[in-house]
Amino acid sequence: MMKKIAILFYVVLASTALWSQQDAQTSMYFFNPLQFNPGYAGSRGTFNVTGVTRAQWIGWEGAPNTQFLSFHGPVLRQNIGLGGNIAYDRIGSRTALNAMANFAYHLRLNEDNMRLSLGLSGGIQQYGYDFSGLIVNDPTDANYLNSFRQTKANFGFGAYFYDNNFYAGLSIPRLIKRSIDNSTGNSYLQRHIYLTGGYVHSFGSTFDIKPSVLVKYTGSGPIIADLNLSVHLYKRFWIGGLYRTTDCAGFNFAYQIKDWCMAGYAFDFPLNGKMVNQWATHELMISFDLRGKNNAIQSPRYF
Repeated sequence: MMKKIAILFYVVLASTALWSQQDAQTSMYFFNPLQFNPGYAGSRGTFNVTGVTRAQWIGWEGAPNTQFLSFHGPVLRQNIGLGGNIAYDRIGSRTALNAMANFAYHLRLNEDNMRLSLGLSGGIQQYGYDFSGLIVNDPTDANYLNSFRQTKANFGFGAYFYDNNFYAGLSIPRLIKRSIDNSTGNSYLQRHIYLTGGYVHSFGSTFDIKPSVLVKYTGSGPIIADLNLSVHLYKRFWIGGLYRTTDCAGFNFAYQIKDWCMAGYAFDFPLNGKMVNQWATHELMISFDLRGKNNAIQSPRYF
């Protein structure tokens, strides 16, 4: 009986998430802004590759599992950024894939490296489900015999304002609402609006602090804010705490292995009391900065 109740809770939660925050989320958003803002492309000044894997609600069968991959770099004297990002998300029998190419133009606003970047993205958005692997009481039920998959084009926009110690961004990574229902046509992947910002304050050569925020909004759900405060020690270690306004808190840690390589880990745990029998959420990140012959890698990289 308790197992059936737990499954019911999971279905309700998954359905709620589908109608509100539909994009796959990540706790270490500050290490991979290209995932939601094409204006970030090329802003690091080097060719960057970042990968993130996220296992959510450990202990639940069919719980969300997500992988992110982004790559980007500057061209033409760092006035243009080019890149791409991929996100694959699986929840139970449902899967979603986004693959986008990114273009950004960086306007230099002063001699202190303050810039405004305007970005565009275009690519494919794939959504589908296959219920044939589920265990059901009535195997002839048409709802469990059907499968559905569609792939359609989509486009995005983003603005990114930054200097060496500050950044702010506004973006809509997918402008077109797409149906995710092959029968009634009443269910859609909603537009998501992202507002982000962060700042680094240095207390000398061994200690920096970096508060950052990511605000997410869809027309059919509540505003969600991810608030993070990180401490940077000896230009090598990042230690931070996260609070998500809807459901969880957590901590994160990153280590600058070399000037060109960083690895990180995040752990989230629920606060809303809705989750039972699960061991929170785990996330791993690795990032590489590859320099060209004529540009050095700035160390540390704050954004």
